[in-house]
Amino acid sequence: QVQLVESGGGLVQAGGSLRLSCAPSGRTFSTYAMGWSRQAPGKEREFVAAINWSGRSTYYAVSVKGRFTISRDNAKNTVYLQMNSLKPEDTAVYYCGASAGVLPNRISEYGYWGQGTRVTVSS
Repeated sequence: QVQLVESGGGLVQAGGSLRLSCAPSGRTFSTYAMGWSRQAPGKEREFVAAINWSGRSTYYAVSVKGRFTISRDNAKNTVYLQMNSLKPEDTAVYYCGASAGVLPNRISEYGYWGQGTRVTVSS
């Protein structure tokens, strides 16, 4: 069983930056691929980024590529999502997920999701 707790959300102006963190429980964190998804008000959940167990491979949705960076520190049991050049359309609740897959880029491939952290980008 993996429990995920996200943090780092908040209110930021357009063009600003935020870094989200996710701290999974359990001693097998380093064996899981990790990912982030988001859900904006009134919209379907969107997959945002993924990172494999070692951190050497990453995947990004087109909407965030070049602005967001996913990383992980297995020694600290933490995965991060650095978000730069934020836009109002990035406003959403962001969720951290864990998967037994190699580099899954679909929400359905994740067996565990956290409760989410809210990000609001003002124009």
